[in-house]
Amino acid sequence: MKKFALALLSIVVIAIVAFLIFAPAEFEKQTNMVDGKPLPAIRPEAQKLHDSLMIVDLHGDTLLWKRKITDSVDRGHIDLDRLQAGNIGLQIFSSVTKTPKGQNYDSNSGDTDNITLLAITQMQPVRTWFSLLERQLYHAQKLDRAVAVSAGAMMPISQPGHLDTLAAARNQSDGPIGVLFSAEGLQTLEGERANLEKLYAAGMRMAGLVHFFDNELAGSMHGMEKGGLTDFGRTIVRDMEDMGMIVDIAHSSHATVADILKMARRPVVSSHGGVQAVCGVNRNLTDAEIRGVAATGGIIGLGYWDGAMCDTNPATVAKAAKHVRDLVGIEHVALGSDFDGAVTTRFDTSGVVQITQALMDAGFSEAEIRAVMGLNALRVIKAGLVPLSKTAAPAQAGVQPGGNTRTSRAG
Repeated sequence: MKKFALALLSIVVIAIVAFLIFAPAEFEKQTNMVDGKPLPAIRPEAQKLHDSLMIVDLHGDTLLWKRKITDSVDRGHIDLDRLQAGNIGLQIFSSVTKTPKGQNYDSNSGDTDNITLLAITQMQPVRTWFSLLERQLYHAQKLDRAVAVSAGAMMPISQPGHLDTLAAARNQSDGPIGVLFSAEGLQTLEGERANLEKLYAAGMRMAGLVHFFDNELAGSMHGMEKGGLTDFGRTIVRDMEDMGMIVDIAHSSHATVADILKMARRPVVSSHGGVQAVCGVNRNLTDAEIRGVAATGGIIGLGYWDGAMCDTNPATVAKAAKHVRDLVGIEHVALGSDFDGAVTTRFDTSGVVQITQALMDAGFSEAEIRAVMGLNALRVIKAGLVPLSKTAAPAQAGVQPGGNTRTSRAG
């Protein structure tokens, strides 16, 4: 009987170990998918233009998963080899720390969490199991480690001057890919203002206030109440601008978006999503909100998944870009893939040339394509990384530092 019990225990232990080793990868394979639907062959002129671009992706969630960015894998959407194949110049990696069970676009409570179980099954440090702040700091460490082992293939971006260095280095055939750390929801502050400084010290330079549920800072478009900024949220927005951290309105409720746009002293970013004129889901921006973002000098990062575009066709991304361009100007259009964000897309990051070709097919000029694919994002990121206290003159709400007033086409 004793031998039988020991044998049974051994089988159970082996089964648990096998689960912990293989289950996270299998789960991701079923979560971050490419749908395999037909794509057009890339024309030589599109590839030639794409190869000359400085491309910026405002949002990828790769840090959530149990793999290294530097490892080539057969799952998900982003790794170093695929970033290089897609000619990505700057990738913003966002930290996802909490998602509700039964997650949906309409209404979610913050009382449950899927990521705790994921953190345990991925065998993350115990400190990340019960603290959202520690979970986010762990993601920052993962990104730092990836940079360290990349042998110069990745370059961290945390200061405006880093972007100039990156641009110069990208002129070389083997230039690095810039990486910047962001957050999907600041529930990680755990109600403490001082924790924002900890995240800044860890390299965070952009953050959305909310994700799929309301939190202590603001209402989410997918929350229960969908309210606006709280007093704590207003304080954090001011702190972010003061220290040189970009405010991201993705996932924010309409009330929160309105509150942020009203008080913004810096360009505001919508890192990943779409526009309701093209895809009428609640997470996408109305025309009034697009005008509001443009009025701050900000940008709209367009995603590639069906929740943002109502399909996965690259031509629809170009359609959304055209809508924003025609409404407020080309200088407010950017890219925000949401790759590795539990979404299904038509291609992974190695295939972003599909967006370049779709923009060409939609009649965008070369200068417009360069702006959409990265130059607009570089402009806004560079401005946003400057601490507000170091700008030449105090900024007023709705006005960019330096006196650049609201965009004339914003209405």
